[in-house]
Amino acid sequence: MEASTLEGAAARDADLDLAERHRRGDDRAFEEVYARYAGMVYSLALRLAGDPDEAADLTQEVFLRIYRHLGTFRGRSSLKTWVYQVGLNQCRSRLGRVRPDTQPLAEEGAEGARPLPDPGRGPESEALAADTGRRVGEALAALPLAFREAVVLRDLEGLGYEEIAALVGVPVGTVRSRIARGREQLRGLLGGVR
Repeated sequence: MEASTLEGAAARDADLDLAERHRRGDDRAFEEVYARYAGMVYSLALRLAGDPDEAADLTQEVFLRIYRHLGTFRGRSSLKTWVYQVGLNQCRSRLGRVRPDTQPLAEEGAEGARPLPDPGRGPESEALAADTGRRVGEALAALPLAFREAVVLRDLEGLGYEEIAALVGVPVGTVRSRIARGREQLRGLLGGVR
Protein backbone atom coordinates (compact mmCIF):
# COMPACT_ATOMS: atom_id res chain seq x y z
CA MET A 1 0.00 0.00 0.00
CA GLU A 2 1.30 3.49 -0.84
CA ALA A 3 2.24 5.90 1.95
CA SER A 4 -0.40 8.44 0.86
CA THR A 5 -3.10 5.75 0.94
CA LEU A 6 -2.03 4.73 4.45
CA GLU A 7 -2.01 8.36 5.59
CA GLY A 8 -5.49 8.87 4.13
CA ALA A 9 -6.80 5.78 5.89
CA ALA A 10 -5.23 6.88 9.19
CA ALA A 11 -6.75 10.37 8.85
CA ARG A 12 -10.17 8.87 8.04
CA ASP A 13 -9.90 6.59 11.09
CA ALA A 14 -8.96 9.58 13.30
CA ASP A 15 -11.92 11.56 11.90
CA LEU A 16 -14.30 8.67 12.56
CA ASP A 17 -12.85 8.30 16.06
CA LEU A 18 -13.62 11.97 16.78
CA ALA A 19 -17.21 11.50 15.60
CA GLU A 20 -17.59 8.34 17.69
CA ARG A 21 -16.15 10.03 20.78
CA HIS A 22 -18.60 12.90 20.28
CA ARG A 23 -21.46 10.44 19.84
CA ARG A 24 -20.50 8.90 23.21
CA GLY A 25 -20.63 12.33 24.89
CA ASP A 26 -16.90 13.24 24.97
CA ASP A 27 -16.95 17.07 24.77
CA ARG A 28 -13.21 17.12 24.07
CA ALA A 29 -13.91 15.60 20.66
CA PHE A 30 -15.95 18.63 19.61
CA GLU A 31 -13.36 20.96 21.16
CA GLU A 32 -10.72 19.28 18.99
CA VAL A 33 -12.83 19.76 15.86
CA TYR A 34 -13.39 23.39 16.80
CA ALA A 35 -9.69 24.00 17.44
CA ARG A 36 -8.80 22.43 14.08
CA TYR A 37 -11.35 24.16 11.89
CA ALA A 38 -12.60 27.38 13.52
CA GLY A 39 -10.12 29.58 11.65
CA MET A 40 -10.92 27.89 8.35
CA VAL A 41 -14.68 28.32 8.84
CA TYR A 42 -14.35 31.97 9.90
CA SER A 43 -12.12 32.71 6.91
CA LEU A 44 -14.62 31.10 4.53
CA ALA A 45 -17.53 32.97 6.12
CA LEU A 46 -15.66 36.29 6.02
CA ARG A 47 -14.77 35.89 2.37
CA LEU A 48 -18.29 34.94 1.38
CA ALA A 49 -20.21 37.30 3.68
CA GLY A 50 -17.85 40.25 3.50
CA ASP A 51 -18.50 41.43 7.05
CA PRO A 52 -16.57 40.40 10.20
CA ASP A 53 -19.67 40.47 12.43
CA GLU A 54 -21.68 38.43 9.93
CA ALA A 55 -18.76 35.99 9.60
CA ALA A 56 -18.57 35.58 13.39
CA ASP A 57 -22.31 34.88 13.55
CA LEU A 58 -22.05 32.41 10.67
CA THR A 59 -19.11 30.66 12.35
CA GLN A 60 -21.16 30.21 15.52
CA GLU A 61 -24.09 28.85 13.52
CA VAL A 62 -21.80 26.46 11.63
CA PHE A 63 -20.27 25.07 14.81
CA LEU A 64 -23.68 24.74 16.44
CA ARG A 65 -24.70 22.59 13.45
CA ILE A 66 -21.45 20.64 13.65
CA TYR A 67 -22.01 20.03 17.37
CA ARG A 68 -25.52 18.76 16.69
CA HIS A 69 -24.54 16.55 13.74
CA LEU A 70 -20.94 15.45 14.34
CA GLY A 71 -22.21 12.10 15.52
CA THR A 72 -23.70 11.50 12.07
CA PHE A 73 -20.35 11.90 10.29
CA ARG A 74 -19.68 8.58 8.51
CA GLY A 75 -16.33 9.22 6.83
CA ARG A 76 -17.49 9.28 3.20
CA SER A 77 -15.25 12.35 2.89
CA SER A 78 -12.58 13.81 5.13
CA LEU A 79 -13.77 15.63 8.22
CA LYS A 80 -12.27 18.82 6.76
CA THR A 81 -14.41 18.46 3.63
CA TRP A 82 -17.48 17.71 5.76
CA VAL A 83 -16.86 20.83 7.89
CA TYR A 84 -16.39 22.91 4.71
CA GLN A 85 -19.71 21.50 3.42
CA VAL A 86 -21.55 22.44 6.61
CA GLY A 87 -19.98 25.90 6.48
CA LEU A 88 -20.73 26.43 2.82
CA ASN A 89 -24.35 25.30 3.24
CA GLN A 90 -24.85 27.62 6.22
CA CYS A 91 -23.32 30.55 4.31
CA ARG A 92 -25.52 29.82 1.30
CA SER A 93 -28.61 29.62 3.45
CA ARG A 94 -27.95 32.89 5.25
CA LEU A 95 -26.43 34.82 2.34
CA GLY A 96 -29.32 33.82 0.12
CA ARG A 97 -31.44 36.08 2.34
CA VAL A 98 -28.92 38.93 2.77
CA ARG A 99 -26.56 40.34 0.13
CA PRO A 100 -23.35 41.87 1.53
CA ASP A 101 -22.31 45.32 0.30
CA THR A 102 -18.55 44.85 0.47
CA GLN A 103 -15.88 42.32 1.24
CA PRO A 104 -13.32 43.77 3.68
CA LEU A 105 -9.94 42.10 3.61
CA ALA A 106 -8.36 41.30 6.99
CA GLU A 107 -5.57 39.25 8.47
CA GLU A 108 -6.57 35.63 8.39
CA GLY A 109 -7.88 34.47 11.74
CA ALA A 110 -8.05 37.98 13.20
CA GLU A 111 -11.69 38.85 13.71
CA GLY A 112 -12.31 42.27 12.18
CA ALA A 113 -8.61 43.09 12.15
CA ARG A 114 -7.05 45.36 9.60
CA PRO A 115 -3.91 44.08 7.88
CA LEU A 116 -0.78 45.27 9.60
CA PRO A 117 1.23 47.87 7.70
CA ASP A 118 4.34 46.64 5.93
CA PRO A 119 7.32 48.55 7.39
CA GLY A 120 9.03 48.34 3.98
CA ARG A 121 6.26 50.39 2.35
CA GLY A 122 5.84 54.11 2.44
CA PRO A 123 2.54 55.87 3.17
CA GLU A 124 1.68 56.23 -0.52
CA SER A 125 2.31 52.54 -1.17
CA GLU A 126 0.21 51.60 1.90
CA ALA A 127 -2.66 53.80 0.70
CA LEU A 128 -2.55 52.25 -2.78
CA ALA A 129 -2.50 48.73 -1.32
CA ALA A 130 -5.44 49.53 0.98
CA ASP A 131 -7.42 50.98 -1.95
CA THR A 132 -6.63 47.95 -4.09
CA GLY A 133 -7.72 45.60 -1.29
CA ARG A 134 -10.97 47.50 -0.87
CA ARG A 135 -11.65 47.43 -4.63
CA VAL A 136 -10.89 43.70 -4.86
CA GLY A 137 -13.19 43.04 -1.90
CA GLU A 138 -16.00 45.05 -3.47
CA ALA A 139 -15.53 43.29 -6.81
CA LEU A 140 -15.55 39.88 -5.14
CA ALA A 141 -18.75 40.77 -3.26
CA ALA A 142 -20.35 41.82 -6.58
CA LEU A 143 -19.89 38.36 -8.12
CA PRO A 144 -22.86 35.99 -8.23
CA LEU A 145 -22.67 33.67 -5.21
CA ALA A 146 -21.82 30.55 -7.27
CA PHE A 147 -18.83 32.30 -8.88
CA ARG A 148 -17.76 33.91 -5.59
CA GLU A 149 -17.85 30.51 -3.84
CA ALA A 150 -15.76 28.88 -6.56
CA VAL A 151 -13.16 31.68 -6.67
CA VAL A 152 -12.92 31.90 -2.87
CA LEU A 153 -12.59 28.14 -2.43
CA ARG A 154 -9.95 27.85 -5.17
CA ASP A 155 -7.95 31.07 -5.04
CA LEU A 156 -8.27 32.08 -1.40
CA GLU A 157 -8.84 28.78 0.43
CA GLY A 158 -6.57 26.75 -1.87
CA LEU A 159 -8.88 23.78 -2.44
CA GLY A 160 -8.48 21.54 -5.47
CA TYR A 161 -11.05 21.34 -8.27
CA GLU A 162 -12.25 17.86 -7.23
CA GLU A 163 -12.64 18.93 -3.60
CA ILE A 164 -14.64 22.00 -4.64
CA ALA A 165 -16.82 19.86 -6.91
CA ALA A 166 -17.60 17.54 -3.99
CA LEU A 167 -18.36 20.50 -1.72
CA VAL A 168 -20.70 22.35 -4.03
CA GLY A 169 -22.21 19.23 -5.60
CA VAL A 170 -21.43 19.92 -9.24
CA PRO A 171 -19.14 18.27 -11.81
CA VAL A 172 -15.47 19.32 -11.95
CA GLY A 173 -16.07 20.92 -15.36
CA THR A 174 -18.71 23.17 -13.84
CA VAL A 175 -16.27 24.17 -11.09
CA ARG A 176 -13.63 25.04 -13.69
CA SER A 177 -16.19 27.07 -15.64
CA ARG A 178 -17.38 28.96 -12.55
CA ILE A 179 -13.81 29.78 -11.55
CA ALA A 180 -12.94 30.95 -15.06
CA ARG A 181 -16.10 33.05 -15.35
CA GLY A 182 -15.66 34.44 -11.84
CA ARG A 183 -12.07 35.44 -12.54
CA GLU A 184 -13.11 36.98 -15.86
CA GLN A 185 -15.83 39.02 -14.15
CA LEU A 186 -13.37 40.10 -11.46
CA ARG A 187 -10.93 41.31 -14.12
CA GLY A 188 -13.74 43.26 -15.77
CA LEU A 189 -14.85 44.81 -12.49
CA LEU A 190 -11.32 45.72 -11.50
CA GLY A 191 -10.17 47.12 -14.81
CA GLY A 192 -6.57 48.27 -14.31
CA VAL A 193 -5.93 46.88 -10.78
CA ARG A 194 -2.82 44.76 -10.64
